[in-house]
Amino acid sequence: MKDLRKKIIKKAKRIVVKVGSAVVAGEPVLGRTIFSRLADEIHGLKKEGKEAVVVSSGAIALGIRKLGLKEKPVSIPERQAVAAVGQGSLMSFYDAAFSEIGDKVAQVLLTHDDLGSRNRFLNARNTLLTLLRLGITPIINENDTVAVEEIKFGDNDALSALSTNLVEADLLLILSDIEGLFDKDPKKDPTAKKVPLVEDIDCFKFDGLTSGTNSLGTGGIRSKCEAARKAAHFGIPTIIANGNTPDIIAKILKGEDAGTLFLPKEDRLTSRKHWIAFSTRPSGRVFVDEGAKEALLKGGKSLLPSGIKDVDGLFEAGEVVHCVDMLGMEFARGVANYSSAEIEKIKGLKTAELEGVLGYKVYDEVIHRDNLVVL
Repeated sequence: MKDLRKKIIKKAKRIVVKVGSAVVAGEPVLGRTIFSRLADEIHGLKKEGKEAVVVSSGAIALGIRKLGLKEKPVSIPERQAVAAVGQGSLMSFYDAAFSEIGDKVAQVLLTHDDLGSRNRFLNARNTLLTLLRLGITPIINENDTVAVEEIKFGDNDALSALSTNLVEADLLLILSDIEGLFDKDPKKDPTAKKVPLVEDIDCFKFDGLTSGTNSLGTGGIRSKCEAARKAAHFGIPTIIANGNTPDIIAKILKGEDAGTLFLPKEDRLTSRKHWIAFSTRPSGRVFVDEGAKEALLKGGKSLLPSGIKDVDGLFEAGEVVHCVDMLGMEFARGVANYSSAEIEKIKGLKTAELEGVLGYKVYDEVIHRDNLVVL
């Protein structure tokens, strides 16, 4: 186990470090703030020849504290306002802590729309990689001041997982106020034991795990495991550990048995297919017959018009859509080569008939295999 950890850590050159609200807005540890500790530990990580991208929660939690509120606001406008107050404090703390040791940080605020659009996804990647090349540590957070339910990631656990693809990372490190994954809820059952290693996240049983969180954050252990699953499918290992433990990053880099290690999938998705599977929000559905479903699932084929029975939703060519069977169950998703209006006209047709119906034929396939992900 220890040798496996050391091997994984040694290979990791670029690390996404997710810091939860319970860590950022918690009490100082041994008289030092989490920001000073993080700055020192990330500086040490850089001295080891590695790079770090920080995904930090805490804007709302710090905003609540700064405004003297007794509880987290319920409405979106109130949360947005509190986040606007707290985000300035959050970045000022990071900037001050990193400046003390001669390092620089940069604020990067994202919404789901920024990653759902392929062009904006690539623009964000270019910016982040340029910051890393300049030796600047990016501090990523969801843009809570403008995010509404339709464009929210849900929590920063999800954002950290998507960021592994965004910056082409080698390791995801999730720092929270828990020691890792347990077989039972340790807050309710004293016999709970930590799970040191999860070999296959897709086969892991989530029964017994609580989805709740503390009063500061939005994600629980379930969301962290889901983040680990998304990272695993990009071929990235994840470690969930206690961010309140002094020198936790240094201990992890030494291969110590800290937290829970989630191994990556061997059949990793490409960056583009990972984006299709996890970063996008499909705009519509195409219903396919059993023959086409079989060809996609087992034959490694593209989706042709002849296999499509119906289309649902309004979308343009280039948007991601759900591929569902005749019962409406999704089994794949991909980038459509034709709009919903065009697919409505060509569904059930052979490729040789497309030009006669549309007056043109851009592609033979409605979804090419290279732009399709089987779920």
